[in-house]
Formats: sequence, structure tokens, C-alpha cells
Amino acid sequence: MDGARPFRAWIGRTAMAHDLATLSPVARLAATLDGGDPAPQPGDAIPPGWHWLFFLDATPMRSLGPDGHAARGAFLPPFPQPRRMWAGGRFRFGPPLRIGDAIERKSEIADVAMKQGRTGPLAFCTVRHTVSGPAGVAVEEEQNLVYRDAPKPGDAAPPEPPPGGAEFWRRIAPDAVLLFRFSALTFNGHRIHYDQPYVTGAEGYPGLIVHGPLLAILLLELVRRERPKARLAEFAYRGFRPVFCAGEFRIAGKAAGDGLLLWAEDQDGALAMRAEATLA
Repeated sequence: MDGARPFRAWIGRTAMAHDLATLSPVARLAATLDGGDPAPQPGDAIPPGWHWLFFLDATPMRSLGPDGHAARGAFLPPFPQPRRMWAGGRFRFGPPLRIGDAIERKSEIADVAMKQGRTGPLAFCTVRHTVSGPAGVAVEEEQNLVYRDAPKPGDAAPPEPPPGGAEFWRRIAPDAVLLFRFSALTFNGHRIHYDQPYVTGAEGYPGLIVHGPLLAILLLELVRRERPKARLAEFAYRGFRPVFCAGEFRIAGKAAGDGLLLWAEDQDGALAMRAEATLA
């Protein structure tokens, strides 16, 4: 039996959202990342990836699941697997959004699929977003979401080595305050990022988990700092394993073709996220 058949009706489902790219969340993320940039001002270009600060769903408390995520079945398909993971995605960048812009986002369920993985059934959902401002389409984005059953002992995937040969890198020591602030900025209620008793007891992880989108933004920031005069045209990223609040991890990169190869290594030196940036 085709397990995806009940969910194929979601393919093509769309939703529109409108927002104002205000100064406050941009300034707060800049303070949270603490990169030493001048304080953002009205009219400034919003850095790549920071559109995630906007179009935040104001889900009522009564509509949240026990993990703090919004219950499924409104826009996203109601897959039965309880664990949701942001596995990766792709961006194509146009004229930047600017602080003060009125912005809109069109979202569409592009695909759903069911597969049998190494640890059990997996559900895949691809969501396509188009974000526009006064200058036209600023971001075309695809997000890859994966739903799976709760892991059993021994289910962890074997670690993969990072690419190696880093030409630039940065070490980051995550803590609960960093994760709490990023959760607040993105209105992300998922308890694995801030609730230590929940993440270790109910979810069985060894500690708080660094957000996948935060890792992606840190890699985007690495591009911005290493190639400050270049325009980022495309960015694709894929998560391999979680990074926990358990000491320093490393983000790194090197030149590759007409762009950069970037990656994040967890505290044990295993590949956590891999990304490719194309520069115009």
C-alpha cells in the first residue's frame, strides 16, 4: 500500500502571509549573534536568511502539541510520525529585503513522500516559500522536513567526517541562553531547544539541541564575513546530525568552484551540517 496516498491531497496547498520587516527583531538577532556589526538602522539590507524572523505563526497555546510544536493538519500534512526534523533546504536570493519594507510570503506544499528508512518509516515534506518586498522577489526557498518515529537505543546514524581542508573557521560555545533567545526570536516553541528535563527525559537526547536554522544562519554569516563584497546568489544546506549544548563546536569553510563549501562540526568533530554557497 502506498503510505503517502492519504497525504498527497496536501500537494499544491498554498498559504499567504504578510508582515512588516521591522527593526526590532533584526537588532535582537544581531545582538544574539554578537558579530560586532554596527547597530542596524531603518533602510538597511536584511542579511541572507534573516527573513526567518518574520511571518511567524501566532499559534494559540491550545493548538500546541506536547513537544511545543503546533499540531499538524492545518497547513502541514498530519503525518503520524511524532518527531519532526528540519533536514535541510535551498535558497535563491534576489534584491535584499530592507528594514521597514512591507513584505509577503507565498507558501506551497511542493511534495510529500513516505519511505522506509534504516530505523523505520519516514515521511518527507517539501515546502516552497517565495518572499517578496518592494523590489520584487527577495528569496525563493525550499525547506525539507522529515518526520520519523521516536528513536530506539542504537538508532543513531554513524558519524560522517567533515570535508576537511578548512581555509577559515570559527568556534562557537552554545549555551541555554543563546538557544532560548533564538527560540524567542523565531517564536519556536519546540522544547528540545530550551527544556532540559524534557529533552533528556521525554526525547532521550543528551542535552539541549542547537536549532538547525541557527546552524544555517551561522554558516550564512560565515559567508558574509569571509566574502563581504560578494553577493550571495544561492545557498543549499543539509543537516546530518544534531549539535548539543556540550562544549564548543566549529563552523568552517573553503573556496569551491564559483562559491564556498561550508560545514558545521559537532563537539566530537563529526559532520553536523554541510552547505554550498554560490556567489554572484
